[in-house]
Amino acid sequence: MLGASLKLAFDHPNPKSQFAWNIFQIGLLIFPLSPFVGAVAVILASLLTWLQKYRTIIRRPINRGFALFTIFLVITSGFATYKTDAFLGLFNLVPYFLVFAGWSTLIQTIDQLRQIAWILVIGAVPVIMIGFGQLFLAWALKLQFLWIVLDWAIAPGGEPPGRMAALFMHANLLAAYLAIIFTVGIALLLEQWQSRNRKKSLIGLLALIVIASFAALIFTNSRNGWAIAMIACLAYALYQGWRILVGGVVGVVTAILLAAFAPSPIAQIFRRVVPAFFWARLNDEMYPDRPVALMRKTQWEFAWSLAQQHPWTGWGLRSFSALYKAKMNIDLGHPHNLFLMLSAETGFPTTLLFCGLLAWIFIAGIQVLRQSNSLAKSDRLVFFSYLLVCGEWILFNTVDVTLFDFRVNTLSWLFLSAICGVVFHSHQNNKLLANDY
Repeated sequence: MLGASLKLAFDHPNPKSQFAWNIFQIGLLIFPLSPFVGAVAVILASLLTWLQKYRTIIRRPINRGFALFTIFLVITSGFATYKTDAFLGLFNLVPYFLVFAGWSTLIQTIDQLRQIAWILVIGAVPVIMIGFGQLFLAWALKLQFLWIVLDWAIAPGGEPPGRMAALFMHANLLAAYLAIIFTVGIALLLEQWQSRNRKKSLIGLLALIVIASFAALIFTNSRNGWAIAMIACLAYALYQGWRILVGGVVGVVTAILLAAFAPSPIAQIFRRVVPAFFWARLNDEMYPDRPVALMRKTQWEFAWSLAQQHPWTGWGLRSFSALYKAKMNIDLGHPHNLFLMLSAETGFPTTLLFCGLLAWIFIAGIQVLRQSNSLAKSDRLVFFSYLLVCGEWILFNTVDVTLFDFRVNTLSWLFLSAICGVVFHSHQNNKLLANDY
């Protein structure tokens, strides 16, 4: 009785669900090189899931929460200073709520999370290769096929110059993407290393990709990306109980911070060991003449002042750029903090609702990880990596905004969907277990 009860959808998938899952995997593999083609496939998988599981989807509280969030966004857009821009800004958020609902129903098991991680890691290889070619071989390419089916723009020397960007518009966006690949890559490598049936070829392949992604992350020259990489290493070391590695990571980070920010006599000692590439980037000595308007502190203060002026409805989505230009006479797409941006553009109630939904997903995932009967021991590492990526995404968006890049934004919602799907699947299993007893 118990065994039969626990055989759910993806233990023996029905043909329609299996077709949606296959389409999803193909789209995800194509996605890094052709976001349009990949997105068509993964969105189709979500729509097929909606058609098959409509009643399940609309009953889930988290999906109702995002529906309420959508209503709030529409209302705030109606009060926006620039209404057309505000309603256009909805497309950076609302469609993702729909695919989130479909994906979180399609993705249910840790095996699926493991397959997604493998697809992402393998799919990142050509992106990393293009990045190294761009930076060290001066690769330059402008390729467009059927408008957006295939649209590559590779700037020789990086974007900005000297910083690896590969196929992305900016080095910081590549850093956000590589942080995801680096994090799940480590999980797959550790899992393969700890497996009784480990294969040396897979270990070697994963080690090579992880090292390459880490090196590429360094060459993005993104302080945010560097911080995320260190956090990932520290988190895995703590999770595995590797005290020596924890001490090593803490020691490296401390040395770099002292070289960058300690009083001059102390800093000079550490600068003999730490390359200027790191400490000069951290304390901005690498770019000493940066305009005040381009500093994050200035942007954050301006966004906070906007939020205080219109605390209930904000100024409207996509309004920050125009308002900042009118004040500072400089073009800037966003204030380098997602939550301050939402507060300024949609008001505090809408932003708090969004934060609450994210917190629910994250906390529910942690609870599943901590419950001994929810996940097999061999599956915990993969699920931990997804929670780690979710936490990294939140941290990254406190100093930057990934909302406007189609690739990174889609992957962010994919990880949130995957966590949510496993949470609901686990709850369903626990209910069946309770009924059998």
